[in-house]
Amino acid sequence: MTETIQGGCACGAVKYQTRAEIEFSFNCHCRKCQRATGGGHSSAFAVPAVEFEVSGIIKEYASSSDNGAITYAGFCPECGSPLTSRTERFPERIYVHAATLDEPSKFRPTFVVFAEGAQPWDLPNDRLADAPR
Repeated sequence: MTETIQGGCACGAVKYQTRAEIEFSFNCHCRKCQRATGGGHSSAFAVPAVEFEVSGIIKEYASSSDNGAITYAGFCPECGSPLTSRTERFPERIYVHAATLDEPSKFRPTFVVFAEGAQPWDLPNDRLADAPR
């Protein structure tokens, strides 16, 4: 039986849940993720978009990622909390920011992406593998 994964924004206007298995989890050091989170990287996990349920409204900002794909950063329009990301390259998948989980301590990243974009004050975890290519 799959455990329900739940989370939401800081103000409670947006909540989400899924019973889908996490496809993979990672830390991303690309500039888009740095800007979206206001930190040196984003910690996120991927689930099938069709199994991701949202109550409330997620507003999205479209931009070009480091690899040139159009990505959509999803955030709460009330409090500004970054919640999700999705990309035109993999429309069947949604990426969820780990810090938005109701129980973020359960998050375990398994690899790093865009390590070359890491800021000197937020170096990649050297215990994690680079992303599979």
